Amino acid sequence: MDSAAHEADANDVIIRAMEPADALGVSALLGRIGTVEGTLQIPDAALATRLEFLQRVEPQDCKLVAVAGGQIVGSAGLHTVQTSLRRRHVRLLGIGLAPEWQGRGLGRRMITRLLDWADNWAGVLRVELHVHADNPRAIALYRRLGFVEEGRHVGYALKGGQYVDSFSMARLHPRPPVIGG
Repeated sequence: MDSAAHEADANDVIIRAMEPADALGVSALLGRIGTVEGTLQIPDAALATRLEFLQRVEPQDCKLVAVAGGQIVGSAGLHTVQTSLRRRHVRLLGIGLAPEWQGRGLGRRMITRLLDWADNWAGVLRVELHVHADNPRAIALYRRLGFVEEGRHVGYALKGGQYVDSFSMARLHPRPPVIGG
């Protein structure tokens, strides 16, 4: 299938707010081989290990799911970094896609929607993320969306029996709001 067809398929996916009832489907997605490798989740973990976090409604966060054929095929969110007043302007980006939906434009759609929320509705100045250094496709996507590398973490995570490095990347609001702007 060519790239245009892949992108057209991704445009047929419904992206919506994640609800607590979606937690089981998101947990299954995040623990799935082909998805788990790009996250800090563990394969073969009981689905319930993630349910409390996934069911929690955080009014300062934005969590999305992508649904195709009634199945959750993507999850992405902007999460409050901490409760400190001094870091309220920051969110941490997390994303996971089913392997058959990777490279088809769905990740870009989900992140673009999150960045619109951050820029236009939530007063977020800074979006941060960590990405495994051996994931060039994700790194390229983040760069195209305005993220820049800020540092390298050596031996950041265990992945398939090997320690992998991670890049810290961040994106600042391109046009921070002003009064009467």
